Order: sequence, then C-alpha cells, then structure tokens
Amino acid sequence: MTIPIPFPFAATPDAPSLPLLTNQRAGSLFLDDRGAATAEYAIATMAAVAFAGLLVMIMRSDEVRGILTDLVRRALTVQ
Repeated sequence: MTIPIPFPFAATPDAPSLPLLTNQRAGSLFLDDRGAATAEYAIATMAAVAFAGLLVMIMRSDEVRGILTDLVRRALTVQ
C-alpha cells in the first residue's frame, strides 16, 4: 500500500507516491545512528568557534589589554 504525495509536492497525476511507513522501515530509518558522531563533532566545533570568537572579543578590549600588559611588565621587571 502506498500513500499519495499531497498536491504542493506533486503537480502531475502520475507523480510517484511514498511507500507506507511500516515498523521495519521505521526501524531502519530512525534507529540507524550512522553519522551521529559526525553531527556531534560539528556541533562541538561550532561551539568551540563561538567560544573562541567570544575570547577574541574580550581580549581586544582595552581593559584586558592593559591588565595583560601590566602582568607581563611586572613579570619581566627585576626588583
């Protein structure tokens, strides 16, 4: 048994129809986790890029630049 595709997706009367979603097809479609690790890596990479962008914005501020310059100057000064 097949389910016809609604009008916006199939303008012709002889358009292909979708196969019925059985338990076997649902299991093969929704329980397959191939590619999940790749998606997780992509999300983690995007989060890391966003965090790096935030750090760049913070490090470019004059206050932080002054604090870091003062820290390096004090570390290199011999008393």
